[in-house]
Amino acid sequence: MEAKANGPTQKSGRVIDGPTNPMVTPLLTDLYQFTMAYAYWKAGKHNERAVFDLYFRKNPFGGEFTVFAGLEECIKLIANFKLTDEEIAFVCESLPGSCEEGFFKYLKEVDCSDVEVYAIAEGTVVFPKVPLLRVEGPVAVVQLLETPVLNLVNFASLVATNAARHRLVAGKSKMLLEFGLRRAQGPDGALSASKYCYIGGFDATSNVAAGRLFGIPLRGTHSHAFVSSFMSPDEILDRSLCSSDGSTTCEDFVSLVQSWLNKIQWSKSLSGIFGETNQSELAAFMSYALAFPKNFLALVDTYDVMRSGVPNFCAVALALNDLGYKAVGIRLDSGDLAYLSIEARKIFLTIEKEFGLPGFGKTSITASNDLNEETLDALNKQGHEVDCYGIGTYLVTCYSQAALGCVFKLVEINNQPRIKLSEDLTKVSIPCKKRCYRLYGKEGYSLVDIMTGENEPCPKVGERILCRHPFNESKRAYVVPQRVEELLKCYWPGKSGKVREELPAFKDIRDHCIKQLEQMRPDHMRRLNPTPYKVSVSTKLYDFIHFLWLNEAPVGELQ
Repeated sequence: MEAKANGPTQKSGRVIDGPTNPMVTPLLTDLYQFTMAYAYWKAGKHNERAVFDLYFRKNPFGGEFTVFAGLEECIKLIANFKLTDEEIAFVCESLPGSCEEGFFKYLKEVDCSDVEVYAIAEGTVVFPKVPLLRVEGPVAVVQLLETPVLNLVNFASLVATNAARHRLVAGKSKMLLEFGLRRAQGPDGALSASKYCYIGGFDATSNVAAGRLFGIPLRGTHSHAFVSSFMSPDEILDRSLCSSDGSTTCEDFVSLVQSWLNKIQWSKSLSGIFGETNQSELAAFMSYALAFPKNFLALVDTYDVMRSGVPNFCAVALALNDLGYKAVGIRLDSGDLAYLSIEARKIFLTIEKEFGLPGFGKTSITASNDLNEETLDALNKQGHEVDCYGIGTYLVTCYSQAALGCVFKLVEINNQPRIKLSEDLTKVSIPCKKRCYRLYGKEGYSLVDIMTGENEPCPKVGERILCRHPFNESKRAYVVPQRVEELLKCYWPGKSGKVREELPAFKDIRDHCIKQLEQMRPDHMRRLNPTPYKVSVSTKLYDFIHFLWLNEAPVGELQ
């Protein structure tokens, strides 16, 4: 999508690019947004100033935290929101024939130059009821933004949270690779998953398009098809390989590998462990090593991990070592991953000791094969020697929960607060334009998020503050914060003249997310039975919510 200057540019003066996916246009919305826009226009209400909050009601995956993602794409949409003549013509055809021609002329002028967007920084750990975005502007225009903005935030935040949960279970020391492209829900599902898994703490992706678009590190070697495509070492025609420093050339790398395989099979420490390995597998490994001597990582479970895959890998790795190269490691894609990783590590350590090769025992072991949060947790409990996880289906499809469930609710119009009521307390909205703060305790962990009315004074460090549950009168607590952070910042000022927050670099969003996860109390982040994080309102806002609630709720009459 071509960038259009219909609002503020970044501080650098650059016009903000259009959305990553060109399908994200003003038409990526529900029909009722256009029918409402027409009804607003017909009633002369379309320019009334409205305030909407985007938030969610419950944390996903049975946890007590969520990672907010998708803000950059929302701002790109808003910066370039303009209907083309073709799009307006389609809307004209799609709406009932009673719509007046003047409405379509109005649509030609619609953009987001008079819209203001306040948001929490992308990559922040967030909680239910707290607005992730506050969108202010002409009610008809903001209504047209509802569906695409929800679309851009819902999955992004869900998959970023899923990735963060996998990171927390795996631990900081393990490498996490996103391998979900082939199982994702279509091309955009795949690209979005790769992008937001990286924000959530993954280290690399197999998705080449995501690597190009977002600069995510790429990882990948070969599949079982490559291994099984070879029949014997005789198929390898060019057997020469230069040493890593270019000083010498091994004319027959195949023979060098075979000699090492023989040494392994008859070594004192490994005697009797290996028999005759699969020679077609060995041929595949040698061929791959000749192609990528600096990046040799072998998939070792095509035939038999311990009887063939591991010894064949070791023979090739040792031959590469003679020429100054260091093999990357092995990948396990089936079987008992805990047991196989431990046994493979034993072999690597034995070879290190037997042949005097420092560091060989630390050769990397990667595990894949439909891994998920539960699998990682089970491996940790069993004990294992896996250094790196390749995770696909369960990660990118968010298999254990289909959607986050963000909502977009009107909280004010023409400076008049509005509230949505429901018999279900979780669905009652918190009215009016609000400011949101995170209060931190002595240990540096965040204690509580508090919402206040827009004109209330900011909570102060060292000042005793009463934090109240929005709807439960008995749930309240005093907090004396050691640090106060205001969460909502202006990312799109419209015509307000306010200073605009610059969109951070992609890697900075990831770094912010990782730092955020470290700032949360461990009991809020644990996988099982996490402690709920407290989200509260000020006393003044609490009183106003309940005043408005009583004022708006119909009064029954008993007959």
